[in-house]
Amino acid sequence: MTFHVVTIFPDFFRGPLDHGVVARAVSNGSVHIRIHNLREWTSDRHNTVDDRPFGGGEGMLMKPEPLFAAVETVLPARDADPKPGVARVILLSAQGARFDQTAARRLAAYREIVLICGRYEGVDERVAENLADEELSIGDYVLSGGELAACVVMDAVGRLQPGVVGNQDSTSFESFEATGHVEGMLDCPQYTRPAEFRGWKVPEVLLSGNHQEIRRWRREAALQKTARLRPDLLKAAVRQ
Repeated sequence: MTFHVVTIFPDFFRGPLDHGVVARAVSNGSVHIRIHNLREWTSDRHNTVDDRPFGGGEGMLMKPEPLFAAVETVLPARDADPKPGVARVILLSAQGARFDQTAARRLAAYREIVLICGRYEGVDERVAENLADEELSIGDYVLSGGELAACVVMDAVGRLQPGVVGNQDSTSFESFEATGHVEGMLDCPQYTRPAEFRGWKVPEVLLSGNHQEIRRWRREAALQKTARLRPDLLKAAVRQ
């Protein structure tokens, strides 16, 4: 898989991508990351990427021309030969649909993903309507730009690529996974050695070796943890 990141701050990604799962994925060739400086697609001597919004208002908007030129350069054959599962253009903004584990699984099937990092007050709406395939947000809050969101998406999607995580089966038993201990819920509590620490003991069932009982305990514990920390997930499951 190849990620193309379109940004006005290319140096932003030097640190976050040099460690952990994403760095491992890049080193073993499972993931390729290409950072593109949006200012390279500007035509004036000031490399202008923003302008005032029509109708007035606070802040500045990112102009459509450089963004269209950047994406059309990165994916030159996208319009001429559109194929499902090959390439996806994503605009990262606070107004987008919520990025979650289901979205990460869906995007993991693509060969190329372009991440457009919004900035300033936002992006000209023609980018969302006519250039991006979808608009995504990593949460109901406003960031100063889409660069942090791009890191989140690349980590969540990149770790699902074959050969990235040491035990690939572990990605099937995580929070929010349909294949987890409880479908769409949080993962169950996890424990490791020592079996007793400062008087706090690991649940006896996990030491029993009885795999049927362990599965039953994990399911119940996952439901309890979800009810305590994310009751909204339980309500969503009931509505479905």
